Amino acid sequence: MKIVFAMDSMKGCLSSLECGEAAAQGLLRAIPNAQYSVRPLADGGEGTVSAVTMGCDGEFVEVETVNPLGEKMYAQYGIIYNDENIKTAIIEIASAAGLTLVHENERDPLKTTTYGVGVLINDALDRGCRSFIIGLGGSATNDVGIGMLQALGVDFIDENGHIITGENGHLTGSDLEFISDIDISHMNPLVFESNFRVACDVKNPLIGENGSSHIFGPQKGLFASEITMMDKWIQRFAQLVEKKSEEPVDPFTPGVGAAGGLGFAFKYLVKGSLEAGNKIVIEETNLIEYIKDADIVVTGEGFLDNQTKMGKAPIGIAEIAKKYNKTVIALVGGVSASFDGDELPDVDAYFPIQRRPSSKNNAMDPVTTKINLSATSEQVFRLIKSTYFNTSTTK
Repeated sequence: MKIVFAMDSMKGCLSSLECGEAAAQGLLRAIPNAQYSVRPLADGGEGTVSAVTMGCDGEFVEVETVNPLGEKMYAQYGIIYNDENIKTAIIEIASAAGLTLVHENERDPLKTTTYGVGVLINDALDRGCRSFIIGLGGSATNDVGIGMLQALGVDFIDENGHIITGENGHLTGSDLEFISDIDISHMNPLVFESNFRVACDVKNPLIGENGSSHIFGPQKGLFASEITMMDKWIQRFAQLVEKKSEEPVDPFTPGVGAAGGLGFAFKYLVKGSLEAGNKIVIEETNLIEYIKDADIVVTGEGFLDNQTKMGKAPIGIAEIAKKYNKTVIALVGGVSASFDGDELPDVDAYFPIQRRPSSKNNAMDPVTTKINLSATSEQVFRLIKSTYFNTSTTK
């Protein structure tokens, strides 16, 4: 019996590999001689750099950059190599523009910037990377990437013909109001020599009721009175980009509203491709070959809800596993009360790991989660062992 553990991280608690290793310990208590492998998994959000870099035996790089408030900080990204020794940089935008980098009472999309993301990209270009995997998700920003583009050399011009520099030299969401023209002639030329695959797990457009301002703005600190205002600024910005573009620009393209409009910047100004995050990670880590060779595939995530079925990493794993007729089990931290298990047709069974009533803080304690994951996995595989070996003996 061969088992593959390919679990998403339980955000704020355990990494993908830590989840897999904890579940594997439960397997070994139930079936000591079981053959198994633990593979990293992510969907483009938190954990993507770790999953892909470690899964491909890459290296981590730490760089001085700025956080969403323009303050100096250090952020990490990964570099991996393919068979032709081409360098690929793995960057999570949340490492330099993430919501968790800003204290709750300082969150304000009018004052936050993606400049730090551009610093990371420039550093990777300087190190010889010409291929990029960018993980969108968890941003504190709604600046449509103007901060990032500024760091890459793009100039934004006001109605008087002056270059807008922004407060402390970093453009923020509020600077969108004053942009009348865009000059990309000074963008780092290495950008145009590079390939950008952008891991995006949401389908939101840039503007409108389902756009970045309306849907994600409030959780980033945008007040109701500011949402319509920012949406109008962003719409005007998209029109300016279209004037400069040699191809049609559609602000309603699915995914361009991701990460406060960074999806739009990557697609139409950096010329990247928006792809499902789990697809990119699965391909880069060669996970399909492990699934083909397995009898049982164990996946999972922190919380099952209606967002799970919208392209989260465990769904991608389950779909692939079923193409090869594998049994799929999901171990999850919790389940929404409104979630219907029938909405996961490729998952044979899912198991919440909580064993007793618990506060959220206790449930998300890393030590507690490891214990619960391991214990639940053990019980699942005790049942599988009993069924499997009894059937084998009968045969």
